Amino acid sequence: MLTKEPIPVVQLGHSTLTIDRHDLTPELLEVARAELRENPDVVAKAVEELRDLLKADKELNVPWENDEYLIMFLRPCKFYAESAYQQVKRYYQFKVKHSKVYAGLIPSKEKNIFEQDILTVLPNRDNKGRRILVMELGKKWKHNECSLDEVFKGCVLFVEAALLEPCSQVAGSVVIFDMDGLSLQQVCQFTPPFAKRIVDWLQDSIPMRVKGVHIVNQPYIFNMVFALFKPFLREKLKNRIFFHGKDRASLQKHINKEALLPCYKGECDAQRLTGMDWYKLLSQLDKEYQAVNSYGYNNNNPDKIEG
Repeated sequence: MLTKEPIPVVQLGHSTLTIDRHDLTPELLEVARAELRENPDVVAKAVEELRDLLKADKELNVPWENDEYLIMFLRPCKFYAESAYQQVKRYYQFKVKHSKVYAGLIPSKEKNIFEQDILTVLPNRDNKGRRILVMELGKKWKHNECSLDEVFKGCVLFVEAALLEPCSQVAGSVVIFDMDGLSLQQVCQFTPPFAKRIVDWLQDSIPMRVKGVHIVNQPYIFNMVFALFKPFLREKLKNRIFFHGKDRASLQKHINKEALLPCYKGECDAQRLTGMDWYKLLSQLDKEYQAVNSYGYNNNNPDKIEG
C-alpha cells in the first residue's frame, strides 16, 4: 500500500469482509513461479531495473521507491522490467486520456453505484484463487439513475482494491456479466467510445491478470452490445470471453461450483455481498485511493503523451 492506513474491516454477521493482504499461499507461490518467473533473484533484479527506468523518466511522478508498487506492475509482465515500464506508462496515459472519469475518484464520492447494487465481488475466490466480479446490467440496472460512466468508476474502484491483494495480483480475476432482462433502452446506452474505453482499460491499462469474461443470461439483443466491443478486441482477450446464456454447466466448466452463488446453481454458502457492504469497506480506503490518484504524468495533456 502507498499509505500506512489500517486495513479496513467490515463485520457482516458472523463473517468478516476485508482486503486480503496476506502473503501468497503455497499454491499461488507455485503459480507465481511457474507462470510469472517469480523467485527471489528474478524479483530483486527486476525491481531494481524497473526502479531505474522510472527514476530516469522525468515526465512521470510515481512512487518508484516502493517495492510493493513495482511488483504490482511486474507480476502481470512476468518480471520483465521493460514490459512493466511500458505497462506503467499505459496505466497513467489512460488516466490522463480519461481524466474526467478519474478526477478525484474515491469510493466515498461514488455512493450511488454501490447503492444500485449492480456490482459486487463474490465472497469466495474460485479454486484458482481468483476474485470474481459480478456486473448485473440487465433488469437490476436503472440506467436513468446510474450512468455507464458510474458503472465504469465502480469497476475501477474494485480493481484498484484487488490490486492491493498479492493473491489477486498472481491469480488474477474473472468477470461475470449477468445480462438478465437487458432491454433495448439499456442497449442504447452503450456507445462505441464507451466500448473502446472498457476494452482499452482491460487490455492495456490495468496491471491485473483478467483470466476470463463470462456472459450469462444474455438475451438476443445483447448481440447489438457485443458488436460495439468486438472491433476493439485483440485475440488474447477475445479468446477469454465466453457466452453461457442460461447454461450453468457451461459456466461451471470455468468457475467451480463452490465459488458460485445458488442463482448460478453454485454451492457457495456465504451470503451475497451487497454493493453497500463493499462501500462500507472501500470508503475506509479513501486515503489510499487519494494517494494512488496523486501520481502520474507531470504534464496532463494527453496529446503530448505517447500511446
